Amino acid sequence: MLELYKRILLPRMIEEKMLILLRQNKISKWFSGIGQEAVAVGVTAALRKEDYILPLHRNLGVFTGRDVDLVRLFAQWQGKKDGFTKGRDRSFHFGSPEYRIIGMISHLGAMLPVADGLALASNLDKENYISLVFSGDGGSSQGDFHEALNVASVWNLPVIFLIENNGYGLSTPSSEQFRCKSFVDKAIGYGMEGISFDGNDILAVYHNVQRASEYVRQNRRPVILEAMTFRMRGHEEASGVKYVPKDLLEKWATKDPVVNYEHWLLQRGVLAEQDVLELRLQNKKKIESALEQAFALPEPQPNREEELRDVYAVSIDFTKEPSPTTPRRMMRFVDALTEGLQQAMEDHDRLVIMGQDVAEYGGVFKVTQGFVEQFGTDRVRNTPLCESAIVGAALGLAIRNWRSVIEMQFADFVSCGFNQIVNNLAKTHYRWAVPVPVVIRMPTGGGVAAGPFHSQSDEAWFFKVPGLKIVYPSTSYDVKGLIRSSIDDPNPVLFFEHKKLYRSIQDEVPSESYSIPIGKGRVVQSGSDLTIVTYGMGVYWAKDAAAARPDAAIEIIDLRSLLPWDEELVFESIKRTGKCLVLHEDTITGGIGAEIAAKIGEVLFRYLDAPVMRVGSLDTPVPFHAELEEQFFASSILAEKLDALLAY
Repeated sequence: MLELYKRILLPRMIEEKMLILLRQNKISKWFSGIGQEAVAVGVTAALRKEDYILPLHRNLGVFTGRDVDLVRLFAQWQGKKDGFTKGRDRSFHFGSPEYRIIGMISHLGAMLPVADGLALASNLDKENYISLVFSGDGGSSQGDFHEALNVASVWNLPVIFLIENNGYGLSTPSSEQFRCKSFVDKAIGYGMEGISFDGNDILAVYHNVQRASEYVRQNRRPVILEAMTFRMRGHEEASGVKYVPKDLLEKWATKDPVVNYEHWLLQRGVLAEQDVLELRLQNKKKIESALEQAFALPEPQPNREEELRDVYAVSIDFTKEPSPTTPRRMMRFVDALTEGLQQAMEDHDRLVIMGQDVAEYGGVFKVTQGFVEQFGTDRVRNTPLCESAIVGAALGLAIRNWRSVIEMQFADFVSCGFNQIVNNLAKTHYRWAVPVPVVIRMPTGGGVAAGPFHSQSDEAWFFKVPGLKIVYPSTSYDVKGLIRSSIDDPNPVLFFEHKKLYRSIQDEVPSESYSIPIGKGRVVQSGSDLTIVTYGMGVYWAKDAAAARPDAAIEIIDLRSLLPWDEELVFESIKRTGKCLVLHEDTITGGIGAEIAAKIGEVLFRYLDAPVMRVGSLDTPVPFHAELEEQFFASSILAEKLDALLAY
């Protein structure tokens, strides 16, 4: 009981000091957890050191309860380089695997799926740790909340979903957020246990979390815990609490978790007034000393090279050329992809494939057919219909050094996982230096009469996101080598596979495993009159157009990788030909070709004999009818543009 008192007093005193520093403009922002300390402190005390905790803004007690170094913590809040994110993020937006704490991003609900991934890793490794993730009552309105709870229940994951029900989402009261009386009611629908308790009573928090954690640990089943509490200050200090009825504030002021627990201990003789004074003095000295050291730390010095370098985890060159003597045979695109995945699964025992229908059914395009029989259901996992939760779970697996390949049934459906990709996967290494080896397979493109929701070319959606890599092979040889490179890479890779190429093309493929460097294009055919820069289906459109013009020496470059793209290869070609046409299946406006053309114009202007031309598809959704789709495609205007450029 005394230990719990020490643990709850320290974050309260730190908070009080931070509010003073905020008024003195010595910190930029503060999300106060005053009045809610019992939840974070009780949770952390009840869990084991090896358990993962995923806290929110107002859970300072998690960090102090895990004995996070105060100097480094204060440095984080001041944006110092010695903080956890080198000044790149504020407050509790960071992960610290050494303390088993994985901090939040600003998009509420986004870390619940990550907790699923950590728990899945525990099951896969047959270890005994669990994960506990915080959510506010407002955050429960997010889609990630439902998806994460559903996945945890279906997959029997050892996760505790702890909801701090403080009555408000910023200024919006709970009555305008949801209609259920208690979050325990939601547990029934997910087939899991649900427990509600007084979140301002630290002993109630401690005992309920302790019991729940042992249940989850032993039964490998998730649990919902609802801690009834109240936020005594604004969502953040600038918000204030004018929207809260005065009588409600007064009611909850009488339930102050620190004051009440202190009085309770004093009344029972467990704690003496002198103990309180001495402990407060010790804490004050500790806080002041840590602050003095943090303030003395140097400010981060802008360094472009370091900033750019930290966006990506260092990719060790795993390039493995196929042996000249290895047998080669003609393979379809889809079969080469399957073989590349299969060999990677054999070589990486910490690699998981996840997606809708990827197990017994083999995926809608049968890419993973037979995998579940070879590798088992632990490593080849059917998922519920929830793209966001599965991408988030992949991040949790990555934190535990598991690699994953996620199949989007169609690339179009990736929009449902967009936030997890661009804000979680892409930014994690830059923020707190954890590699994220996740490959998202994207069956893409049109030409199969699939209409506007199964035919989109959406690679440009991700092209501007630092931290991602984008790969887009066009041959059987390349798809096998590049899927291996993507899986070996320690960064998130979006791997685009044109659906029409799956069974329509074939070329020679080595039987052994090999890899092709990400970021390296290839010369499809050489020429001196004009360069076509393209990828995917555009390679075949370009070859057909060049073949129809035997008197023109047209060089075709297949980029193979879009982020990064092979500037050196492209530039060398254009310096020789003097003319360039950038071709892609995606719509013309805002396509990747725009960036490539702009870079060529900026860097190679003096080598150009004509304007750089772009050829893309019509700026409409992809139509269903074959003739409408044919008109939509960039190929419908390629000949006209190519002839104009050759004649310029």
